[in-house]
Amino acid sequence: MTDPHLPAFDPADLPESNATSYPEPFRAANSQRWLRRLGDHVGLKNFGVNLVRIVPGGQSSARHAHTRQDEFIWVLEGEVVLETDEGRQILTAGLCAGFPSGAGNAHRFVNEGATDVLLLVVGDRTPFDEVSYPDIDLQGKAGADGRFVFTRKDGTPF
Repeated sequence: MTDPHLPAFDPADLPESNATSYPEPFRAANSQRWLRRLGDHVGLKNFGVNLVRIVPGGQSSARHAHTRQDEFIWVLEGEVVLETDEGRQILTAGLCAGFPSGAGNAHRFVNEGATDVLLLVVGDRTPFDEVSYPDIDLQGKAGADGRFVFTRKDGTPF
């Protein structure tokens, strides 16, 4: 095990979590993805870095688009389906995808294979981000602290 006080560490030493801040009834759909918060472990404040494992049949998140936060994804292991506004694309280990803030291209990663998928996900933490979810009745807004508050598309709370 690596020393938690040193900047270098082994990601395998960090706990995995499948917790999500999505409200019911959207939590269950995200229970098949697990992440290790690499950036949080070393105290990064301006951007997040997560190692995301999606088990067969799982998804990274609901299809979504950010207004203020960029996202970058690198497929480390496995084969995953990227679903965007343009359609579906199969990504294999070594391929990357990026989603600039404000572009409106809703996206998610779905594991339709028989083995786990491993993604490195990097995103910035610009405050007051808004997230749209075109396929479900959900929208999110982040405050200055970066925490998201989710409502239905008509603005009513869950």
